[in-house]
Amino acid sequence: MDKPWLTHYPAGTPAEIDLSGGQTLVSIFEDSCQRFARRSAFSCMGKSMSYAELDRKSAAFGAWLQKSAGLERGARVALMMPNILQYPVALFGVLRAGYTVVNVNPLYTPRELEHQLVDSGAEAIVILSNFAGTLEDVLSKTPLKKVVVTDFGDMLGFPKSAIVNFVLRRVKKMVPAYSLTGHERLNDVLAKGESLMLDRPDVTQDDLAFLQYTGGTTGLSKGAMLTHRNMTANLLQMRAWIQSIIEEDNPEIVITALPLYHVFSLVCNCMLFMSLGATNVLIANPRDIPAFVKELAQHRFTVITGVNTLFNALLADDGFRALDFSSLKWAGAGGMALQKAVAERWYEVTGGLIQEGYGLTETSPVVSMQPTGSDIVFSGTIGLPLPSTNVAIRDSEGRDLPPGESGELCVHGPQVMKGYWQRAEATADVMYEDGYLRTGDIAIMEESGHFRIVDRKKDMILVSGFNVYPNEVENVVTQHPKVLEAACIGIPDPKSTEAVKIFVVPESGQSPTAEEIIAFCRENLTGYKVPKHVEFRDDLPKTNVGKILRRALRDEEMARHA
Repeated sequence: MDKPWLTHYPAGTPAEIDLSGGQTLVSIFEDSCQRFARRSAFSCMGKSMSYAELDRKSAAFGAWLQKSAGLERGARVALMMPNILQYPVALFGVLRAGYTVVNVNPLYTPRELEHQLVDSGAEAIVILSNFAGTLEDVLSKTPLKKVVVTDFGDMLGFPKSAIVNFVLRRVKKMVPAYSLTGHERLNDVLAKGESLMLDRPDVTQDDLAFLQYTGGTTGLSKGAMLTHRNMTANLLQMRAWIQSIIEEDNPEIVITALPLYHVFSLVCNCMLFMSLGATNVLIANPRDIPAFVKELAQHRFTVITGVNTLFNALLADDGFRALDFSSLKWAGAGGMALQKAVAERWYEVTGGLIQEGYGLTETSPVVSMQPTGSDIVFSGTIGLPLPSTNVAIRDSEGRDLPPGESGELCVHGPQVMKGYWQRAEATADVMYEDGYLRTGDIAIMEESGHFRIVDRKKDMILVSGFNVYPNEVENVVTQHPKVLEAACIGIPDPKSTEAVKIFVVPESGQSPTAEEIIAFCRENLTGYKVPKHVEFRDDLPKTNVGKILRRALRDEEMARHA
């Protein structure tokens, strides 16, 4: 197929990446640990961990999984932590031992956690103690054999570790009491692992590296199977894209505020910059803007990634606007559409551009990105496809459309997932026979090869970069004893792009309140999925076969906001 975008590539950017060497995330990691042993790999709350230390600790954890936990090759291991030093230790330990990582959002409710653990068949989990109570509620219903618990400050070094853990547990009461029979402490596990030898399995590009869960239109999330080839390909694609502005000899300082359990941050921060010998500065709670800005002031950071809402929140802070941005080389945005006002304000404050990208969990994740070296503050496009990536615009019959015509954006490349875990039908629904992935997003290709999103998946709601699928919210709400029917849509929100709104038809003779509905949702849904607005109705618009017409509700809402 024609690739008009190649003529607009940044100078020196290859059209294709080379995967013939058999690189995997493991081989790239171990090479980095050898080449950059003395450099700081990760930093959190003033404590740095060198590549050499990360190498040693991750090997110890991997050896423990093999020898003490007794997991078979290919077993799934869940990680349920925010951005703390324990995460990369566990992450690379799992991968080096030949296992598959199952990333878990720490804010999951018991219902969500149970589904993901059961669906993935995870046999072990590393979890921050703050969330251990959630696991306690469902542990007996899961296939878990080993539970490893860590406290927030465990790797911050004495006396900071003791102080932080005491404050969180005793003062701020952020660690609820829990009982997990037979659980082990991560520091104890690492001590045991130090005396064991890591068996080095022959990890290949075809091995499954991650089960990365994404929202499900049926109300249940699905695990995208991301192989070492998928993830390594996207790492190399991004490395080729930014090579002109990155220096290995002068280590980059990368601000990692987005959670590493999210595939965007996982690849574009952790994996990519680890391969370049950079330091990832981990921000555990980016919602605390004053504390976040205080941490930023401690570093001459060169790279920062985020979503539109995060950039917007930073720009609203006086302390952030007063920072020194002279070292900043690259700001990358993804997860949600970058707004023109935010891009322009960022340029005004920092003197630099935000390079917007586009991707999906199913594409490991990056498909396209604004070219480096551009002087356009805001283009309104999602940029150009990365090397070795083909993007086609197709009609409802699967036929390719010419530039200027809108259709479904479809992607082919080495970063496209193997499929959905144990869901052959769901995989077939999104994959063409020629290997192209159907994104569900409606886009136009310009003559230049730049792509522009004109509409999104019909029903998906985008809240601060996170996907919310209406069926899941509806399934929860309709379990309330006072609810007969429910319909969920997204409505415009200046802070989060969209907010979740639920339309509720009460059971006959019942009069639930909005507060009741929201409280019930908080018990069963992660915070960003909880409806912000509740509207009660006598009935809902439906097709002649009884299917609820969400589109009609959206049209009403849009007319109301017009």
